[in-house]
Amino acid sequence: MTRFRPAVLMLAAALAALSPVAVQAQSTMDDAQRKAIEGVVRDYLMQHPEIILEAVDALQQRQKQAEEERGRQALAANKKALFQNPADPVVGNPQGDVTVVEFFDYQCGYCKAVQGDTQKLIKDDGKVRFVLKEFPILGPASVIASKAALASRAQGKYVEYHNALMAHRGQLDEDTIMRLAKSVGIDNDKLKKDMESPDVLKVIASNQALAEQLGIRGTPGFIFGDELVPGAIKLDEMKRLVGAARKG
Repeated sequence: MTRFRPAVLMLAAALAALSPVAVQAQSTMDDAQRKAIEGVVRDYLMQHPEIILEAVDALQQRQKQAEEERGRQALAANKKALFQNPADPVVGNPQGDVTVVEFFDYQCGYCKAVQGDTQKLIKDDGKVRFVLKEFPILGPASVIASKAALASRAQGKYVEYHNALMAHRGQLDEDTIMRLAKSVGIDNDKLKKDMESPDVLKVIASNQALAEQLGIRGTPGFIFGDELVPGAIKLDEMKRLVGAARKG
């Protein structure tokens, strides 16, 4: 029976998750009853092994639905921080009728891959307000890049610098980050001082805390109106989501 035990335990976990009554009943079983039930389950699994996948699939689906619901609740509870934080850079139409939020990392290949589509979305739809959430999660260089980008706002160079960092191919390091800053006309001495501003550090910390509440664990992560969309998406899908948000 040893080789069947993991399957029995997996099935039991799935059944327990699907049935609160099963959890209560399990707590009142003695060892003999539990072994008897395991025997019945073992015999059934030998005849119907597909039931394991069905139960696990049901459990995973239930967990996914619960996670999505937590995300919706967190989104509703954090609308002001998501859409109206004056510390966040905004591109597109500041008075747009639909707000799109992107959590991104300057070392994320997927973020760079969708950059052209996000820019085209903004260009094609003059009523999109696009909020950029610096979310450096891919190592120390990502943190340096986000700090530098946010600090560049003091020199009025955020958009140019953001685009230069996104256009860069290959790994980032501090020298590259500073070279790109200089290439768009940024005073690097001032930039390095401003990078350690409490306001800059607060933006990054706030974005990280917000992403955790929303269940955003990777980049890019988008929000279109009231819908959270993890991962890279194409321009057509972006336009569809903007249209849905506009109607909703």
